[in-house]
Amino acid sequence: QVQPVESGGGLVQAGGSLRLSCTASGGTFTTYAMGWFRQAPGKEREFVAALSWNGGRTDYVDSMKGRATISRDNAANTVYLQMNSLKPEDTAVYYCARHKIRWGMGGRQSDEYGSWGQGTQVTVSS
Repeated sequence: QVQPVESGGGLVQAGGSLRLSCTASGGTFTTYAMGWFRQAPGKEREFVAALSWNGGRTDYVDSMKGRATISRDNAANTVYLQMNSLKPEDTAVYYCARHKIRWGMGGRQSDEYGSWGQGTQVTVSS
């Protein structure tokens, strides 16, 4: 059973950047679409970005378009989320997830994903 492991979160000032990483423990991400989600205190978990199994298709929540880039290194079994121009409203726990079905494009619904990490905290100060 694969376990995604996120890292790279932290405290950053508004306007700053962070790169989140997600590595696979006990399995592989290769041939699976991957997604990033986030959950802020008191709010529901929301979709942030998705990447198809081959890296050819990406999707972003409107609030992150132009500020985030999702990418993958299949040789390293790692997925990244580069976030720039961070805002206080980006503060949340960020989760990496592996899609349930191989060879997929990756969607925006959390129930499409079957393996979730523990999350990494991102805090953006104003």
